[in-house]
Amino acid sequence: MREKVEKAIEKIRPFLQRDGGDIELIDVADGIVKVKLQGACGSCPMSAMTLKMGVEKQLKDEIPEVKEVISI
Repeated sequence: MREKVEKAIEKIRPFLQRDGGDIELIDVADGIVKVKLQGACGSCPMSAMTLKMGVEKQLKDEIPEVKEVISI
């Protein structure tokens, strides 16, 4: 599953980088994906939550085995 997640993240990354953000895969285990996210405004709590929810939806839509995305 890690390879599927890595491919999906590679599709998402250019959109985040366009706006000054980035994403890095940390770990995948038992359907839980851990990522390091950076939004355009750095660590704004609302922006970070919105960004995490968007990434989670994208990954779940593309990879049904993904149960949850955790941003660290």
